[in-house]
Amino acid sequence: MPFRFPVKFEVPKHCYVNARVLRDQFKRLQFEEHEVTRKALKYISRNTELPSKVRLEAQLQLTSMPKYTSYNQIRDRCVATGNAKSVITDFKLNRTAFRERARAGVLPGVQKASW
Repeated sequence: MPFRFPVKFEVPKHCYVNARVLRDQFKRLQFEEHEVTRKALKYISRNTELPSKVRLEAQLQLTSMPKYTSYNQIRDRCVATGNAKSVITDFKLNRTAFRERARAGVLPGVQKASW
């Protein structure tokens, strides 16, 4: 089966791996690679002191960049399940995985608030 992404990258070893996790990892790497360029182009396109032709050219270059290079494409994902909904960012777990681990006593210092 051919590789889905145009750039080869390391498969994450720290978490559950499925297609969505791989896609998110690819987006993170692309964002990291193009972050400086995107910020520079955004600065140029929003700077009103520059000539409009330069600003327009920067805006065109910015829109022609791949969508995976945008920060908006990145989602927080649960390291246990790969789920992207209701992720508690301090623990990098979604609510169900957090609850299971809290009950099992795997998370130190976390206990049920009421009995």
